[in-house]
Amino acid sequence: MPTYVVTGSDEGKVSEEASKLFEKLKPAESDEFTNEIIEGTADHAEHAFELAGQAVEGLQTMGFFGGAKVVWLKGASFMGSDRTSEAERAKSGVENILDTLKAGLPEEVTFLLSATGIDKRRAFYKWLNANAEMRSYEKIDVSKEGWEDQVAVLVQRGASDKGLTFTDEALALFVQLAGEETRQISNELEKLDLFLGKERREMTLDDVQTMVPLSRKGVIWEISRAIEARRPTRAIELIDQQLMKNESAIALVKAAIIPTVRNLFFAKLTEPYGSINRAPKGILAVLPKKKDGGINTWGLKMAAKGARGFTLPQLQRGLESCLNADKALVTTGQDHRMVLHRLVVELCA
Repeated sequence: MPTYVVTGSDEGKVSEEASKLFEKLKPAESDEFTNEIIEGTADHAEHAFELAGQAVEGLQTMGFFGGAKVVWLKGASFMGSDRTSEAERAKSGVENILDTLKAGLPEEVTFLLSATGIDKRRAFYKWLNANAEMRSYEKIDVSKEGWEDQVAVLVQRGASDKGLTFTDEALALFVQLAGEETRQISNELEKLDLFLGKERREMTLDDVQTMVPLSRKGVIWEISRAIEARRPTRAIELIDQQLMKNESAIALVKAAIIPTVRNLFFAKLTEPYGSINRAPKGILAVLPKKKDGGINTWGLKMAAKGARGFTLPQLQRGLESCLNADKALVTTGQDHRMVLHRLVVELCA
């Protein structure tokens, strides 16, 4: 039974790969009358039921003039665990699709389903998992150590397809600004490609700063770079901007300042050995690790240049200052803005 499923949390990648698969599956020289594409974005539960009904009708009928066809339920939004998907009417529609698939499709009919969310607890997903060819594309988890390396691979692959390259600093900033969304990465690379033109193919830090919108991650990156360069005025300016947007001072410390000082400290520890790989086992044991147990080199590489401007005792004191500031924010009534200002001055002094 030819049933194909493209799913996962990376919406851009799911859409891209499903489109490629549709082109591959559809009969040669077929046109819009031969195949059926059902746009699966449901406005409400009744609409979901109607879309599922269209899919069932398509699956149960022969192709135009009796030929082969593909029925593509595209971007189905009613198979997850949100309010619309949990409504009985939407569930009933999905169950109708499942019953149709179980009953068997006509030999000439192929079913393609693309959806960012399919509830794995339901019978529909379990049947698909056992009987369909499934392809899953999940977003990179940016809460895990080492996510930057994974995103950088995606970015460099996309840039290479366009004949583009990055300087190290430009790549680091692009990763922070574009994030893990495949579609966002693709859009920003397209803009940079047009901006550079045909003559220049290497993207610089200025290019990325000019063309890619500054996100929260980008601000965090800028604060980190300001501290590494010992530019307290710039770091405080950025911190104040975020506080004015109701950003949590505790979140800023944990996301921007503590990781920066930590990476500077670890980069300083490895500095005498020329590279991380040459450092003694005792130092390697304390370096930040990725999920697979390998060393998270991304942050250390970014901090290596800035670490040259600090001594190891200064960075040790910096870690103590971070600890004291974190305690002050959590356990005292001190003004959060002044706590952050004092911390930045202590780090950059």
